[in-house]
Amino acid sequence: EITLMEKKLVDLHIHSTCSDGYYAPEELVRMAVTADLAAIALADHDNVDGIAAAQETGAAMGLEVLAGVELSTQWYEYYDMHLLGYGFDPQDPYLNRELHDFQEFRAGRNRQIIDRVNEKLVAEGKATLDSDAVRKLAGGTIGRPHIAQALREGGYVVDNEEAFCRYLVPCNVPKRYFPVDEAIKLIQQSGGIAMLAHPPYITRERRLLEKLVAELVGLGLDGIEVYNNGSNMEDTDWLIKLARKHELIITGGSDFHGDPGSNIEIGSGFRGMKIPYRCVDEIKAALRKRQK
Repeated sequence: EITLMEKKLVDLHIHSTCSDGYYAPEELVRMAVTADLAAIALADHDNVDGIAAAQETGAAMGLEVLAGVELSTQWYEYYDMHLLGYGFDPQDPYLNRELHDFQEFRAGRNRQIIDRVNEKLVAEGKATLDSDAVRKLAGGTIGRPHIAQALREGGYVVDNEEAFCRYLVPCNVPKRYFPVDEAIKLIQQSGGIAMLAHPPYITRERRLLEKLVAELVGLGLDGIEVYNNGSNMEDTDWLIKLARKHELIITGGSDFHGDPGSNIEIGSGFRGMKIPYRCVDEIKAALRKRQK
């Protein structure tokens, strides 16, 4: 029985329409079943709204669905460092209030960016963007790519690069991030465990990564996403050693968003990574330990 489960594959880093993914949570569950996965985790950006729907569909289709979230954090010079949370209570009032405040800030930020872009358009003697139209394009949370799309579709720019160069960079409003120590506490206080997402995207310098991980362990980090799109097999082996040195657990995921044209596939990323079910066992063991 054990050997059978060990052969089973999982994907613990998937995005839905609740953040910047292309497919609804229910649809992702169906895709994961088709891909013959044993378990998934929905890990939307700063958002837990899709978990209930994914878990209900999973229960009906015989797929294990873990609660997940991906928080945008900051620690000294590291901006937009992503922290994954697993196994927390998605209904936790404190977690939900913090995420709601964060989303409110983000929504306000994007409205401000649209206002600034519109001021620039007026100065150029052009018609302004309609923020409701941009919201419709986004379907969920508005991000700068949606504003770029509106600029493209309105014929103001030829492509995304021009949208960013001419409008989005000069009209930017700084993002807000969770300080990483607060983000770790937030996940753990709501019953979950905190993992460092795709480390190669933070820095490719192994010496710096070793130092960073040691600091994060001091703040309570539980694990590292060792299987990720930024890591080849050698990187993954190195990350596993780093995790074990600090007695951290290991997980992995494809970071699937489902954008048309992307070659990242659910369950396999773009290098055909294989994430063993053992990662789910490690998460469960860590959660049991935490609950004690």
